Amino acid sequence: MSKIEQLTSNMEDYLEAIYSLKTDNGFTRVGEIARKLDVKSPSVNAALKNLVDKGLVLHERYGYVSLTDKGEEMACEVKNKHDILYRFLTEFLMLEPGPAERQACVIEHALSRTAFVRLTKFFEFIEKNIDGGRVNLLYDFANYIKKKTKDDV
Repeated sequence: MSKIEQLTSNMEDYLEAIYSLKTDNGFTRVGEIARKLDVKSPSVNAALKNLVDKGLVLHERYGYVSLTDKGEEMACEVKNKHDILYRFLTEFLMLEPGPAERQACVIEHALSRTAFVRLTKFFEFIEKNIDGGRVNLLYDFANYIKKKTKDDV
């Protein structure tokens, strides 16, 4: 079992948000996390306490929030899952960015380490081996999905 599977999806979201905010701004505070996740500050403080107890986050009351090495490793894994799923949903299934973003957020928590590795290897394979054929494959698929069937939503 992967380390990431030991966390709830909510805790994974917090790690990913802290990582993203730190990457974008160089630092992270409770209010920024609350805005990013659309929650109240007391919810962030409760989650941070849990993550501090797990050794994933460092947080001084009214101070900055940072990830421990272990927390950063886990946050990177969640972010990588999200990114590969978003790419799959937009590039291959041709979903619009908004819905793809929401779906990637949902799926990333359920995706096993094995499935994530396979999906990553799938992208590597496509990029190395199909090159120009990828464009044709995607073009053909786009035309295929334009044809409405009774099963389409």
